[in-house]
Amino acid sequence: MRAHARDISQAIREGHLDPAAFADALQSVPFADRDGWVDEVLGLEPLVADVADLPEGAVPYLPCGVDAIVRAVLDAPVKKSDVFVDLGAGLGRAAMLVHLLTGARAVGVELQAPLVARARRTAERLGLTQVSFVLGDAGSTPVVDGTVFFSYASFSPTVLVRVLGWLEPLASRRRVVLCAVDFEVPGQSWLAPRPSASVELALYESTPVRF
Repeated sequence: MRAHARDISQAIREGHLDPAAFADALQSVPFADRDGWVDEVLGLEPLVADVADLPEGAVPYLPCGVDAIVRAVLDAPVKKSDVFVDLGAGLGRAAMLVHLLTGARAVGVELQAPLVARARRTAERLGLTQVSFVLGDAGSTPVVDGTVFFSYASFSPTVLVRVLGWLEPLASRRRVVLCAVDFEVPGQSWLAPRPSASVELALYESTPVRF
């Protein structure tokens, strides 16, 4: 598995791997090994220490499982023309994986500066010029050109209210999809729940604007 992952990582760095080929490579990995394989491809450590002074309402870093990320790609669906935004990006696993699977531009928002620095170094090392990371609080750092927003249990209820506060005006101007892993969004008149093939993934789509 490690040799296979190293070969795929080298192909990414050399620019020889398109999204379809990367998806085929991931599909060839046994389900139970996919998290470790992706981390090996990207050169990520599965767990890192959080900063000592996490602000109130912040959630400690824990990477989202690869299966939930892939399911979001399929169910949203994420297309090359989308801008994928991971709110609470950690080391960047979701943002980089979604870009590799789809070719979409990806942005990760993360409030822990050491994680942002490491995610940026990883993207640079792999030559992922369409993946970027923003240092900031997801509750107050809107990515205005995003179309698919993703989060893995990254919010306290208070922070979620703030996220929805800046996402609603954006959704009034364009269709957005919100992918929520391991949490649900309370009823919003501007967000319609959508079915998902995964019990851990809740999907929401902005309702059409009516004039």
